[in-house]
Amino acid sequence: MTETEHDPPGGVWTDGEESTVAVPGGDLAVTRWGTGPGTPVLGIHGITANGYALARPAVELDRLGGPPLIAPDLRGRGRSGHLPGPFGLGAHVDDVIAVLDAHGVDRTVLVGHSMGAFVACLAAVRHPDRVTGLLLVDGGHGLPVPPGADIEDVLGPAMTRLRMSFANADAYRDFWRNHPAISGRWNTWVDHYVTRDLTGTEPDLRSACSEEAARVDGAQVLTDPEVLGAIHRLSRPARLAWAARGLLDESPGLYTPERLAGLPDDLALLELPDDNHYSPMFSSTAGLLAQEIHSLVEQTVQVQGEL
Repeated sequence: MTETEHDPPGGVWTDGEESTVAVPGGDLAVTRWGTGPGTPVLGIHGITANGYALARPAVELDRLGGPPLIAPDLRGRGRSGHLPGPFGLGAHVDDVIAVLDAHGVDRTVLVGHSMGAFVACLAAVRHPDRVTGLLLVDGGHGLPVPPGADIEDVLGPAMTRLRMSFANADAYRDFWRNHPAISGRWNTWVDHYVTRDLTGTEPDLRSACSEEAARVDGAQVLTDPEVLGAIHRLSRPARLAWAARGLLDESPGLYTPERLAGLPDDLALLELPDDNHYSPMFSSTAGLLAQEIHSLVEQTVQVQGEL
């Protein structure tokens, strides 16, 4: 994969329409992509990420003629980095519902990547009347970690960077270019995602992600019974797309067929054999994710008819 192979097709711009939603503690940053008809889909990013992780799936969905996609920067991340705690996945669920309310969305499909998949599952369990379907991308199912491990053991350099400073944006780009999961996969989608994470002034730029937020949320993803059990309690159509390679591009990844055994029979599984944990959101695989989202949206009419 070359660094330009997966740049936006046809000059499509990755920036979306920016807005804010009032939540406890301040304003949550939200981005909207797409101009198509229909109820907007809501995307939820990972633990140290930001809403621009959903940019390419959103643009690919728009190219399919699908509905818009809205994605918040979760509290403590991106342009919502200023928002205080309390953190935790329940707080993110409350913020997600506030975003739906602010955009006049009664119920819709949720798309969650990594930790965002756990948030999506928890939202669907706590608010089943607001959800018509779920696409979970390499997340949502309990992670295979040894007893006593914390989120830094899982995330590695993605977590370490939260304590680092960078002289300029290019230095931050270089950090990510050298990340094993991103190396050789750099493109415009990644660049916009990475630079949205920066805050501060040169020569002391830092990630906007709060280390406290990541640690609180990470502890729940690893150990909280309600969070880990949510995927087993879904009452709406759900699909889990899992990457064959992991957070450091290692094999196997977070999930394998054996690790996925025991999930509900009606949870559809889709292997992404050429991807690692990060790459589906930025590579051509985002087109496949968009197709899955579109398919779930098409089921919405049936689900709404049953409510």
